Amino acid sequence: MSKWLRVVRLAECPLLRSTPTIDATTPLCSMMQPATPMRAFIQAALPRAPGQQCQRFLSSAARQQTRRPTPPYTATTSPYQPLVQRRFKFKTVEEAKSRYRSGPFSWKSGALFVLTGAGLLYYFEQEKERMQRKRVAEAAKGVGRPKVGGPFELIDQDGKPFSDKDLKGKYSLVYFGFSHCPDICPEELDKMAKMFDLVQTERPGALLPVFVTCDPARDDPKVLKEYLSEFHPSFIGLTGTYDQIKAMCKEYRVYFSTPTEVKPGQDYLVDHSIYFYLMDPEGDFVEALGRQHSPEQAAKVIIDHMKDWTGQIKTA
Repeated sequence: MSKWLRVVRLAECPLLRSTPTIDATTPLCSMMQPATPMRAFIQAALPRAPGQQCQRFLSSAARQQTRRPTPPYTATTSPYQPLVQRRFKFKTVEEAKSRYRSGPFSWKSGALFVLTGAGLLYYFEQEKERMQRKRVAEAAKGVGRPKVGGPFELIDQDGKPFSDKDLKGKYSLVYFGFSHCPDICPEELDKMAKMFDLVQTERPGALLPVFVTCDPARDDPKVLKEYLSEFHPSFIGLTGTYDQIKAMCKEYRVYFSTPTEVKPGQDYLVDHSIYFYLMDPEGDFVEALGRQHSPEQAAKVIIDHMKDWTGQIKTA
């Protein structure tokens, strides 16, 4: 039943109705030309995709013809060199495993760690000593502490006036004694000479060595000049009246004692403090160096204080 419905519907199509009938009298040329409505129906029914595909194929073929031809690949035109097999320094697998068994640490990293630690330790030790010297120097200038040093007016071994103003501008090392001392003063003056020479090698002209007598009755300028020449030619000897020496010893907190009943020409000893007083270029007390310091240790202390000094030091 459905087959006959399709035939009837196809017969009712207007395009088929307009199709001319063909008989024996119809010319051949008219039979070869299809009707116009029939051509339009066929063109509308057929898909246009094959035509578009042909057009794209033709356009891509045209673009391929316009490309520049490339020369054929040859071994002589290649810029790359042939690969060479890399040779490892490990001959066996066990050697390679032992190389990486130690991890990221090696003797180089260990040596670098030790050197860095030693450098930091040295830096902190130096900084600790510098802060200790700074505390010692500032302790003598603190409020409520007795001041060491002060103004004085004496004469040197050449008979010229010498005061506290002549000590300023340089570091000075002041020692109190007397020329008739049998053993202690000569030992300390020898030590003072060695200290002075050690400081001179690194800081020439920055230290002034001063010897102040505690026995002005016997130590006049002539005696001091002859006595100090036996130890070092750069030593400066100071003397004066008994009251002047007593006033200076009081300023420097130096203890000394002479016998009260002494007959003329009689030999006697003077008891006094045994310290080297280190004074800075401004005339302030820095540190006292005693018999516990060797010449090398005392010279190092003086040089370190000079390095810590931020002002100007006279060398002439």
